Amino acid sequence: MRLALTAPLLNRVSNPVSRGVLVPALASLALTGCAASQSASPLASSPLASSRPLVSPILTSPEARDTSTNARPEEARVTHVALDLALDFEAKDVFGTATLDIMADDDADTVVLDSDGLRISAITDPQGNALPYTVGPHDEELGEPITVEMADARRITVTYRAAPDAAALQWLAPEQTAGGEHPYLFSQGQAILNRTWIPTQDSPGIRQTWEARITAPRPLTVVMSGLSGGEPVEVDDDRRAFTFTMDKPVPPYLIALAAGDIAFRELGPRTGVWTEPVMLDRAAAELADTEAMVAAAEKLYGDYRWGRYDMIVLPPSFPYGGMENPVMTFLTPTFIAGDRSLTGLVAHELAHSWSGNLVTNSNWRDSWLNEGVTSYFEGRITEEIYGEQRARQEEALSFATVEDVLAEVGADDPGTALHQPDEVESAGSEIVYDKGAAFLRTVEQIAGRERFDAWLRQWFDNHAFQPATSQMILADMQENLVAGDEELGRRLMLREWIFEPGLPANVKRPDPQAFAGVDSAAARYAATRQPDAAAWQGWNSAERLRFLSKLPEEMSAAQLAALDSAFGLSGSGNNEVLFAWLRTALSNRYEPAVPVAEAFLARVGRMKFVAPLFGVLMEEGEWGQPIARRIYGKTYPSYHAVTRGAVDRAMKTAD
Repeated sequence: MRLALTAPLLNRVSNPVSRGVLVPALASLALTGCAASQSASPLASSPLASSRPLVSPILTSPEARDTSTNARPEEARVTHVALDLALDFEAKDVFGTATLDIMADDDADTVVLDSDGLRISAITDPQGNALPYTVGPHDEELGEPITVEMADARRITVTYRAAPDAAALQWLAPEQTAGGEHPYLFSQGQAILNRTWIPTQDSPGIRQTWEARITAPRPLTVVMSGLSGGEPVEVDDDRRAFTFTMDKPVPPYLIALAAGDIAFRELGPRTGVWTEPVMLDRAAAELADTEAMVAAAEKLYGDYRWGRYDMIVLPPSFPYGGMENPVMTFLTPTFIAGDRSLTGLVAHELAHSWSGNLVTNSNWRDSWLNEGVTSYFEGRITEEIYGEQRARQEEALSFATVEDVLAEVGADDPGTALHQPDEVESAGSEIVYDKGAAFLRTVEQIAGRERFDAWLRQWFDNHAFQPATSQMILADMQENLVAGDEELGRRLMLREWIFEPGLPANVKRPDPQAFAGVDSAAARYAATRQPDAAAWQGWNSAERLRFLSKLPEEMSAAQLAALDSAFGLSGSGNNEVLFAWLRTALSNRYEPAVPVAEAFLARVGRMKFVAPLFGVLMEEGEWGQPIARRIYGKTYPSYHAVTRGAVDRAMKTAD
């Protein structure tokens, strides 16, 4: 997922110190077949004997601790969540029960859960007896802890309603959907939003299996990020019940649901797409390469372990490009360009099935372990499916974003390190994603692709369904990639890449010929201001984006009008190209771009597009700020809470 990491979230994560140790008092809880590492608590160990559900380890080392949760998993941790919930579209409410299986030491008599506004009516043991609980003070970022006095109970049931205006949930009126006839609901849990509708321990390092029964009014269909239990069952009040299971432990942010007027189209033996019926043909055509992508990913790094790989193309208010929920990737419709030119997004979310979902950062300070590794893997899938040229071009675009950030904040800014200490604010997603990918491309080049691929595959295999830290991947690289080759170790500069700011001297830079023709055309345009329509027509999406990124910063209205006329920019069906054009046009106060931007911001809720365009307008002072406020006043209700937060920050920063 392309996640813009915000300073408040990043500032909540622990400072690395050293590797942890087992909790001796809990040793009796280690299960048959466990291979707990030095930094894993025997509260949960992996892998397990096949007769028992898989339970993931809890990492106890200081650098693994997650300060974005109120939970104390070393004492008592959730291993399984069973949801039985009803969706009320009129009241915009989710309510029912969550039954939690708890693993704890014999002496532990309390368990701490995460909540953010949940309305708890009762917590009971398996016999229905009430269990005492307290709701702690509310923290603006973390929500509030729920401390349950569970005594000897190791299964508790929480009866509750989701938080009013739960940030993880977006309820859409019929007119906000493509079909226009039925309401819609979708969730977005990353990073710590699922605590607004699920009472559990909401941390990427506390993996849990789960199951769910969800009821919704007819004719709406419910999908979730777990395997379906089959056809829905009719219940009272003209409602249907849908069931789902995830029998592999996942970080709780990956529990997701969507409900609406949606239909399914098979793409391959284990792949398919859900979306609104009026969008199904376009979505299926754009996603036709998905089955081949899964096969390519397996060829690279081993079996796909989640059963099915389905996708749902959501309404345009979805705040991200994609979200890698297992079994059911959530996608923005903005990737549909009609020519599969933006399907790198699909490759990225698929790659998360290994990096992020299979092996997950223990806390958000190490989010590069999810996103940087995935961005590298995305490039390899792209190369397999679309060829080396497209992969090299997308690599060059990615690397340019890192250079832009370093030029802006400085190569010595501590926020440009991959691992982020607690007191440091990240320099942005370009570091987490793009510097992370550059790191692995550099390692691949120096170690050799065959050796590197063998190492990465064993990393996924040996840490499957487990959390990880930067210290762990460094140790693994030294042991299984460097493997005693001191010269190779010196050349790789592993510690510098992970823990130091900037780009190390050994960085693999993109092929300078990847955009040679486009760069020449951009230089000619800068000198003559004469657009070459024939060249534009022959370029692919990456080449067009490269050209737009090379435009002069200052352009006249006449020059912008000529460019728009020659290239048809304002009418582009490629949302990445349209966004790039609008940024340039608005930063030059080009009046004809204003209605185009207003229409774009009204139909698209993807944070990547929305927040920067409002930011550009706000930076244009007396010209742009009234436009930004007028448009935001109209579009605010249609945006997800995540997007609204990003726009609010952009508006406030400019003020």
